[in-house]
Amino acid sequence: MRSWCIKMLLQMDPSLAVNYSSASQTARVITEYWVGNNMFCPRCGCLHIEHFENNKPVADFYCPFCKNQFELKSKGGVLQDKINDGAYSTMIERITSMNNPDFFFMSYNKQNWSVQDFFFVPKHFFTPEIIEARKPLALTARRVGWVGCNILLNRIPSTGRVPIIEKGIVSDRKTVLSKVEKAEKLYVNNMNTRGWLFDVLSCVERIPTSNFNLAQMYAFEDELSVKHPENNNVRPKIRQQLQLLRDRGFIEFVKPGEYKKVFFE
Repeated sequence: MRSWCIKMLLQMDPSLAVNYSSASQTARVITEYWVGNNMFCPRCGCLHIEHFENNKPVADFYCPFCKNQFELKSKGGVLQDKINDGAYSTMIERITSMNNPDFFFMSYNKQNWSVQDFFFVPKHFFTPEIIEARKPLALTARRVGWVGCNILLNRIPSTGRVPIIEKGIVSDRKTVLSKVEKAEKLYVNNMNTRGWLFDVLSCVERIPTSNFNLAQMYAFEDELSVKHPENNNVRPKIRQQLQLLRDRGFIEFVKPGEYKKVFFE
């Protein structure tokens, strides 16, 4: 059995990809090797995760203890509000299935191959609303009509983006596990309910004060109407989701129409 360091190293090894000419293949080999040698399981705390031996269609890594699966998305430079992914239809099918993986997102310095930011998103925070279809490929393209997608990171509530490394600073493992456990309290099986819950949570997070009221939440009515055009009763839906957030310990009711955030540290 191999030995595992508690200390997470930020430096990656570019020599691993000397035999690759493709930039994407080079990045994949280097970043996946780093994850396999440095990352613990954010679900159960196991000190290492394993890389799947062969290309697996649904994941890159798995935990040998709890068997949870993970997929890695990496990018050289700063992670923006969106990150490119593969086929739109495939992504939608995966995130709405019963065996979709959790996700790791990494940004790295292209010059010295060091990890800058690395965060974890539990699988239940993935909804169709955060997957954006790109324009179909042109008639001159080899895969004419193919539709790719973007993952809209800015639509994932901050509660669902658990930082492991921020600007080169490594978070304590126990802190990461605690945040993942808290994020798990927001698990909802129904996809439509899940989308509403996370959209309302994102609105709550954007209010700058700890205490807030219904008037402030109703200010997001037009935005939520655009995201959920099938619903003609947005205000009752907002109140319903606030009730869910209260039941799961993320907000408290202070008095009728007034609330207090309790999920911020």
